[in-house]
Amino acid sequence: QVQLVESGGGLVQPGGSLRISCAASGTISDIVLLGWYRQAPGNERELVATITSGGNAKYADSVSGRFTISKNAAKSRVFLQMDNLKAEDTAVYYCYAGRFVETDWRAFWGQGTQVTVSS
Repeated sequence: QVQLVESGGGLVQPGGSLRISCAASGTISDIVLLGWYRQAPGNERELVATITSGGNAKYADSVSGRFTISKNAAKSRVFLQMDNLKAEDTAVYYCYAGRFVETDWRAFWGQGTQVTVSS
């Protein structure tokens, strides 16, 4: 099992910056993918960014160039630096971790942290 706990959400003005964090615990040594998803009211959960255990990052087109995902070497922390925030970035942000158990892919989720972009 992997436990994920997000922190760092809050209220920020348009154009501002915010960094959210996720602490991972449990069986984290086998994690191969970490990431962030978000869900705005009335919308489906969508991918924001992912990073592999090797450090390869991918971003949704809507955040590319504004958001940066990173992790520590132990895979116990994953961060999302969000710059030039827009009102449409308002959502609950969820931390995600994935690993294989034998041949089965297992996904783990945090409880979410609210990010609100408003003046």
